[in-house]
Amino acid sequence: MKDEDFAAVIRVNLIGAFTCLREAAKIMMKRRSGRIVNISSVVGQAGNAGQANYAAAKAGLIGLTKAAALELAPRNITVNAVAPGFVETDMTAVLPDAVKTSLAARIPLGRASAPEEIAAAVSYLASDEAASVTGQVLGINGGMYL
Repeated sequence: MKDEDFAAVIRVNLIGAFTCLREAAKIMMKRRSGRIVNISSVVGQAGNAGQANYAAAKAGLIGLTKAAALELAPRNITVNAVAPGFVETDMTAVLPDAVKTSLAARIPLGRASAPEEIAAAVSYLASDEAASVTGQVLGINGGMYL
């Protein structure tokens, strides 16, 4: 992997998230409340061959989530992450059927997650019902841990 390829993925998936988190936190700290939900990945928890840059970025995002949760909790701001596994999207729809079948075979539930399932997890973590949930990583992956 070229340095530029590694750095580009880190810039988008980790530094980009940090920048957004920092700017949102400024507003939330003035209000003394808020919810931040980062989107990590099962790959950030387990790694994946050929994706060292993406795995590093998403694992870094988990560390960022936990550190920010500790820093922002005194201001009544929660910070959590959702770590999806294989999700049915336009991007994954173009994969060959053999690849999709192979991936589904590695998922204990036997299927990809729906985008609505990821959205529901984010919605919960952003809600008042999750007011005491912070620094957590919620895996939405059908039991898949590569």
